[in-house]
Amino acid sequence: MPAMLRHAIAAALLAAAGSAVAFELTSPDIDPGEPIAHRHVFNGFGCKGENVSPALAWSAPPDGTKSFALLVHDPDAPTGGAGWWHWVVYNVPARAPGLPRGAGAAEGAGLPAGAVQHRTDFGAPGWGGPCPPVGDPPHRYVFTLHALKVDKLDIPEGATASLVGFMVNANSIGKASLTARYGRSQ
Repeated sequence: MPAMLRHAIAAALLAAAGSAVAFELTSPDIDPGEPIAHRHVFNGFGCKGENVSPALAWSAPPDGTKSFALLVHDPDAPTGGAGWWHWVVYNVPARAPGLPRGAGAAEGAGLPAGAVQHRTDFGAPGWGGPCPPVGDPPHRYVFTLHALKVDKLDIPEGATASLVGFMVNANSIGKASLTARYGRSQ
C-alpha cells in the first residue's frame, strides 16, 4: 500500500476517533465538584434537608447497552474504609435518557418501569442524601452510571449494596461518573 494512502487512512481513523462522543452523566441539579444543594441533603441524623434525589441525564451509552445501573457512593464516610451507599438503582431500561428529580423516593414511583431501587446504607431503598459528620471536610458523592450488557440483574433478596456493586461491575460495558461535594459545620 502506498505511503500516501496509509497516511490518508490513518488520518481518517484518527478524525473519526476524535469525533466520537463519550458516554456522559450530567445533572441540572449538580455542578461537578460543587456543593450539593440543601434540597438533596438527607433529613435525619442531625441533617435537615429535603432528601430529594437530583435529576440525572446521560448520553452516548456504549453500543450493546441493554440496561443501566446507578450507584451513588460516599468514599469519605467514616466507616473503616467501606464508604457509604446513598442510592443503588438497577434494571433501568436502556431506552431511559435519565432520571427525573425525586425519582429516588422510597416507593420508586418516578423510576422507569422495571427499575429497582436496592437497600442503601441507610437501611432502606431509595435516595438517601448527604449527611456527613459535623466538622468533617466536605465529602465526595460519586454518582456512577454503568451501561450493562444484560437486560436485567437477578439480585437475591437481602443482598448487600456491595453485592449489587459486584454484579453491576461484572456486567458493565462502560461507565460515566459525576462527583459533587457536601460538608456541614454544624
